[in-house]
Amino acid sequence: MPTDPWPAPRPRDAVDRVVSAVGGENVGETVEGLQRFPINVRYPRELREDLSSLSRVLVPTMSGAQVPLGQLADIRLVTGPSMIRNENGLLNGYVLLDFDTAQTDVGTYVKRAKAAVEGLQLPPGYSLTWSGQFENMLRVQERLALILPLTLVLIFGLIWMNTRSAAKTWIVVLSVPFSAVGAFWLLYLLGYNMSIAVWVGLIALLGIDAETGVFMLLYLDIAYEQAKKEGRLRSLPELRAAVLEGAVTRLRPKFMTTATLFLGLIPIMWSVGTGADVMKRIAAPMIGGVFTSFLLELIVYPILFELWKWQTEVKKNVQLSICTPD
Repeated sequence: MPTDPWPAPRPRDAVDRVVSAVGGENVGETVEGLQRFPINVRYPRELREDLSSLSRVLVPTMSGAQVPLGQLADIRLVTGPSMIRNENGLLNGYVLLDFDTAQTDVGTYVKRAKAAVEGLQLPPGYSLTWSGQFENMLRVQERLALILPLTLVLIFGLIWMNTRSAAKTWIVVLSVPFSAVGAFWLLYLLGYNMSIAVWVGLIALLGIDAETGVFMLLYLDIAYEQAKKEGRLRSLPELRAAVLEGAVTRLRPKFMTTATLFLGLIPIMWSVGTGADVMKRIAAPMIGGVFTSFLLELIVYPILFELWKWQTEVKKNVQLSICTPD
């Protein structure tokens, strides 16, 4: 019975020869000072790119004979992926999208892209998933849906623990919409879209405004109690004078607080380099919010405090003094 002149090479032997010829193989290492470099041996470029030369690469058999690679395999050039990726055991491919975030935000862009491919019919077994920054944005939005209300509740609770008055607490909490006016106006003027960094800046702004609001209320309270102690709350004009005194006393500390924040945040708007875009979007709502809260707290807070004290205490005392006979 005839037999083969030599045993057939193993498939792995043929693959190893192709890898060594085209990709190269490390055969040693060279030392240059403190650095070590591998010594890689492979075919010259003109031989690696020539299919006829590759087909003549000899593959050894177990008996010691060598067989040309062209007799073992069909060698040809084909186009394929540079890397095979998988996710959850399924092959996948990425389509990278790059656009100007100054023109539109990630959420709006993906929403429009979804509408554009809505009628696309995918073959069986295929699926389309939007990932990257959009996926991160959705994850952060879910967390912000919990963190933002929790922040407001904590601010409200801390202010109430400090003042022990629901009315005072609500007056301080009114600083939130005051600051939001300037924050959103500055974002609009700068052309910034809502993003994770912007929300971080808004949350930081809530704490700053609550702090300045508490100090404003403290100065009004001190002026009111001093006037009450001296008997200068016998009419609405006297109450107004006491409130004005407290507001004027607060003007200098309020101005210094705002100036300090501006000096620390405004240089960020001219920063460049890695992370500058993110820092600008964090600082922008804080700058705009602090500016409007500086004006509105000095204007609106005293009015609300005056109305509250007049309706709850001073008005009743004035009526009582009028009705009481000498």
